Amino acid sequence: MSTRTTYREALRQALREALQRDARVFLMGEDVGRYGGTYAVSRDLLAEFGPERIRDTPLSELGFVGAGIGAALGGMRPIVEVMTVNFSLLALDPLMNTAATLRHMSGGQFSVPLVLRMATGAGRQLAAQHSHSLEGWYAHIPGLKILAPATLEDARGMLWPALQDPDPVLIFEHAQLYNLEGELDEGGVVDIRSARVRRAGRDLSLVAYGGTLGKALAAAEELSGAGIDAEVIDLRVLRPLDDATLLASVRKTRRLLVVDEGWRSGSLAAEVIARVSEQGFYELDAPPARVCSAEVPIPYAKHLEEAALPQVPAIVAAARALCG
Repeated sequence: MSTRTTYREALRQALREALQRDARVFLMGEDVGRYGGTYAVSRDLLAEFGPERIRDTPLSELGFVGAGIGAALGGMRPIVEVMTVNFSLLALDPLMNTAATLRHMSGGQFSVPLVLRMATGAGRQLAAQHSHSLEGWYAHIPGLKILAPATLEDARGMLWPALQDPDPVLIFEHAQLYNLEGELDEGGVVDIRSARVRRAGRDLSLVAYGGTLGKALAAAEELSGAGIDAEVIDLRVLRPLDDATLLASVRKTRRLLVVDEGWRSGSLAAEVIARVSEQGFYELDAPPARVCSAEVPIPYAKHLEEAALPQVPAIVAAARALCG
């Protein structure tokens, strides 16, 4: 049985179910309680679960992310919400130097089962300081698992398995997706180890994740009218990357195009292309290509912001060029 819902409501449902299933789970962050969350994801949860389990924090990412790490070390299962990804940089030291390293540095004696949720991405005219896509930065760090749910199913189903992971899991929710509507099946936990083929095809492997998945699917639909059958892969898990799914697709289509809202230089798209080239070079009939954000701080003006981000026409043009 399925119900009509939104990405935001699917996330709230995941939070509610985790809080109901495990008394060790609690949510903490700025405005998650009385205000109901900056993006209304945690609305009404304070009334249902109380201030011990829905905790409003001071405006200090360094402080409350560090407190979440300590709670995880103490046996709790904290879900820490950071308002937007740029604010997470204030907590980069405890995340990278403590949470990601403790299992290694303790010889396996300690783990940090922390889940960190944050909004990411541009497209809302919030200008250069609140429009970052830094998932690729975090995907560079051993000891972290990086998730990017792009569908209602993943928004609902990724949280519980993330809470079971002994190591820190960072969940990046593209802010443009919160109002996404669709049908969602009841129940179900999703796999947080592998990519998913969202559209089968034979002529081109079109790889995307998070906020770019919808654009990739729209581009694939447009390409089909031109006789190009694109296979769309949703990475979903940015660390560890699912090389097997990528290579299986490229062996079939023999062409690769990666769409990434991160900046081109040092991008996650570059890592995907490098891995496919290293492991499947002779499967390719054309050089891999990528469509990324322009190498500029994201502009405020709407027309400039749109020009700086990957858009469907640019994806279609790049795919047509790859296919000759």
